[in-house]
Amino acid sequence: MGIAAATPHADFFKEQVYARERQDHREARSLSAPATTPLDWRETVAPYVGPHVGRSLLQMATTFIPLAVIFWAMYLGLERHWLLTAALAFPAAGFLVRSFIIMHDCGHSSFLPWRRVSDAVGFVTGVLTLTPFGQWRRDHALHHASSGDLDRRGHGDVPTLTVREYLAKSPRERFTYRLIRHPAALLLGGPFHLAIGQRFRERGLATKDRQAASVLLTNAAIGAGLLLVWLTVGWKAVVFVYFPSYYIAAMAGVWLFYVQHQFEEAYWEPHQDWDYVTAALKGSSHLHLPDLLQWFTGHIGMHHIHHLAPKMPNYRLQRCHDENPVFQDAPVVTVRSGMAALRLALWDEDRQRLSRFDEIVVPAGGPGLSAG
Repeated sequence: MGIAAATPHADFFKEQVYARERQDHREARSLSAPATTPLDWRETVAPYVGPHVGRSLLQMATTFIPLAVIFWAMYLGLERHWLLTAALAFPAAGFLVRSFIIMHDCGHSSFLPWRRVSDAVGFVTGVLTLTPFGQWRRDHALHHASSGDLDRRGHGDVPTLTVREYLAKSPRERFTYRLIRHPAALLLGGPFHLAIGQRFRERGLATKDRQAASVLLTNAAIGAGLLLVWLTVGWKAVVFVYFPSYYIAAMAGVWLFYVQHQFEEAYWEPHQDWDYVTAALKGSSHLHLPDLLQWFTGHIGMHHIHHLAPKMPNYRLQRCHDENPVFQDAPVVTVRSGMAALRLALWDEDRQRLSRFDEIVVPAGGPGLSAG
């Protein structure tokens, strides 16, 4: 079953955690203070936790080699076969998403058993996907520690207001929020936010000295990489090969992350009522995707299991789900319902569900922009 398959339960919380990530998660947990939960779910996920070196290396080979080949084919096709180059941007985007999943697992210390190697792979895949690995890792740890907590929003999630908060805003503030939550802004503008917004991070809970250094180092590596490509194979490789592929991948990534926590029967509670396990199993979706898309996205659609056991590598999520009925009652999202969910924008405290703008009564003088 792999390196961690036979790990005793007593070692579950100590063997797989690297020193650096342990500090980030310790700080995140101190902010969350989740309610005490039974141990049976830990015993259920324990056999699936931890990396299998062979499978991880195979995943890297089946990601980076095809991506390099596709990028080269796109470059060769620029002069005479530009339609082929355009078409190949879609599979290239798929492999970029898969590269991000590898970075994601390195951030959870679930992909490789060696800390320095894991950090190096995380950094390289972060540069490839324009993501500062060290800063993202801390922000993501805070996201896991607070997802679904109304009092601790703002870490790696889509800005979400409650109905009461929205109605208390001024007309201009309501208009701005509607603009941010509009499906076109999310899908078309989201890639620009990821590509540009992550280049600059203000100091705060998620960005301290080490994370700020990660942002600067990543920016320098991205700049050096782009310059090297520009000087060796030309600017067209950057503009017509990498950027279109990245944009499509980022659009897919925005939608994936959105539907993982933004669906009608989502979970949001004030901090005093918030529970870690419930937030994972009820506030994270089970996204049903075709097999090929499931492969490209590293089974991250089993997001309820990932949030419950973040140290489970992506290639074990599906088997954990299939072998344990307890995980088969999670909220299900399909491609169709996930696209419809882009219209959801407000948490209705009274009905305990996410709602569309057109489902609430807005005071006279509200904005006219509609997301529905």
